Amino acid sequence: MDTAGLIPHHARYRPEATAVVFGGQRLTWQAFDARANALAQALRAAGVGKGDRVASVLANCLELLDLYWACARLGAIAVPLSPLLMADGLRSLLQDAAPKVLLLQPAALGMVREVRADVPSLRTCVLVGDTPAAGDGMTAYADFVAAAPAQPLLETVAPEDTYNIMYTSGTTGLPKGIVHTHRIRACYGTLFANAWRMSPRSVVLHTGAIVFNGAFVTMMPCFTVGARYVLHRQFDAAALIETCAAEKVTHLMLVPAQIAAVLSDPGFAAEKLASVEVLLSLGAPLPLAQKEQLDALLPGRFHELYGLTEGFVTILDRDDAVRKRGSVGVPPPFFDMRIVRDDGQDAAAGEIGEIVGRGPILMPGYYQRPDLTAQALRDGWLYTGDVGHVDADGFLFLVDRKKDMIDSGGVKVYPKDVEEVAARHPEVLEVTVFGIPDDKWGETPAAAVRLRTHGSVTPEALQAWINERVAARYQRVSKVLVLEDFPRNAAGKILKRELRDGFWAGRATRI
Repeated sequence: MDTAGLIPHHARYRPEATAVVFGGQRLTWQAFDARANALAQALRAAGVGKGDRVASVLANCLELLDLYWACARLGAIAVPLSPLLMADGLRSLLQDAAPKVLLLQPAALGMVREVRADVPSLRTCVLVGDTPAAGDGMTAYADFVAAAPAQPLLETVAPEDTYNIMYTSGTTGLPKGIVHTHRIRACYGTLFANAWRMSPRSVVLHTGAIVFNGAFVTMMPCFTVGARYVLHRQFDAAALIETCAAEKVTHLMLVPAQIAAVLSDPGFAAEKLASVEVLLSLGAPLPLAQKEQLDALLPGRFHELYGLTEGFVTILDRDDAVRKRGSVGVPPPFFDMRIVRDDGQDAAAGEIGEIVGRGPILMPGYYQRPDLTAQALRDGWLYTGDVGHVDADGFLFLVDRKKDMIDSGGVKVYPKDVEEVAARHPEVLEVTVFGIPDDKWGETPAAAVRLRTHGSVTPEALQAWINERVAARYQRVSKVLVLEDFPRNAAGKILKRELRDGFWAGRATRI
């Protein structure tokens, strides 16, 4: 059960079918197979063998897509790194992963030159793009693959061999390398193809960064069943809408901020997304107000996934999306879930506790960190650090991350409860709530918001509106910040910790 043979399989049996669309390029399975094979051969010629790491610092491009499948057929380990990293972060991750080869975009050239001497494992740097090689031992991508032999390369790969190392986004502390095996990625392909009702006739659009593990939730099933994969260089709401209409997109995965941007785009029209069968939301809870808007504009499409890169998920299917609107669904087949109280006992229905789960996509561990692995995996169960409860039917309702809970005078305040209220204001496009220091209560809730129209409402008016509608006095926000945008990682997730830490360090005016 490995992924190495997927592309060759489709190239043999459906060679002329369209596999990948990127910009103005449309690649058949045969053409995409040839690209991935050429890169695999070039990597082998550069000394990369089974089990060696190949890192990348690339925004969305065909070469990054090639890399995933080239490493799979070579038995090498792909290590995609965010192009938003700074030099210190890049240095630490490269030192941890110890890759032999690094693929990079021109924008990262200065950083790579700065850190390369500190990464002794790194033998070859390959510059991706239309620019020539920049010297300093950099090889242009075209030159790197030009001499690759055309004969097929397909190593024997075992299911438990490592496919990739995905470094965490850093929203909860120092990044950790999450190991995924070929078996895990194959399960992504089969389990999610079933969950999303995906077939070879499907058209899957992805506009977010494919260095983000969430991208594999639709990428792997797409390449497993041989559907068409349409990739954008970056998220753009207007371009997404037009592509859905032009390509007759059937499957679309977005994070909540992107859903808000699409629904508020001047070019949005429900008929342009008429072909969409599955609109999947993941990465963060989607506010109820936006779920209701989606159900009114695009009924019968909405799915929601709650999950961790470490390997546990629940899915709210479109058939349950209305009757269980506040829920994030149930574990898929072959998964198990528990809600565990602070005393270690399983919680009853309706009782809040930590979400604990297991299933076939559970990671074997964090790369070279048995200490952190032992904290997260206990007796085969993943302790998520998230808090929730189940109803009488077993549907999960997410409350918040343990680390995001606000302790106000000894009372637990869950940011999500306040965020749901604020999101119902007609001028609020996006909101996040976090704790800030308070002399009397220790900490109190604060809200940061993005508005639909600049200057349409004052922070003071928003604060009053929210505080009139929250369920309890301790949920009242003590401050509202109106921001043009939030600090985010490559996946589009809000870096709530940066907002919160700014206040605790007395730097609120700099946010």
